[in-house]
Amino acid sequence: MAWLEPTTLRGSTATLVPLSNAHHGDLVTATRDGELWKLWYTTVPSPETMSDEIARRLHLLDKGFMLPFAVVENATGKAVGMTTYMNVDAANRRVEIGSTWYAKRVQRSRLNSECKLMLLTHAFDTLKCIAIEFRTSFFNHQSRRAIERLGAKLDGILRNHAILPEGARRDTCVYSIIENEWPSVRTHLTFQLQRPAGER
Repeated sequence: MAWLEPTTLRGSTATLVPLSNAHHGDLVTATRDGELWKLWYTTVPSPETMSDEIARRLHLLDKGFMLPFAVVENATGKAVGMTTYMNVDAANRRVEIGSTWYAKRVQRSRLNSECKLMLLTHAFDTLKCIAIEFRTSFFNHQSRRAIERLGAKLDGILRNHAILPEGARRDTCVYSIIENEWPSVRTHLTFQLQRPAGER
């Protein structure tokens, strides 16, 4: 993993730290906030499967396929979610920001926007990525709106892209931000973070 190595990204609201088993208790509490694992159109670990999910992400880290983070809320020092760089394509300097979830109480807050800004800044400015990808279910309208608010553009929809655990087929919306769009996206996100919460 010479190109993509574990790192800590610090913001004023949240800090992204390398995921570890030490985050298990906080993440169990976070996923219970909103019972996120019950949403059929997305995949969020339940309290019972959290250990397996952490192990899965750390295994992919060891293989060089993923760089997983715990999202730590600075005000409490507690992990309130997970996010990753995944589908790593070092040769073409591309990654996907995905497998992201947050406790319900911090969704649609400054925390998510700040995390995305930190991840995009590191990917474009340090890793020199040429494109950053985002993927979400066609039916995950909240996630789609959040991705679009970042300034990402819809590349297309992969129909019947995946079979979900209960057997339903998932259509996956693929978005991206490319390197020449990054200056405008950074300006937009920085502006949004400077606005009062009710105006974002």
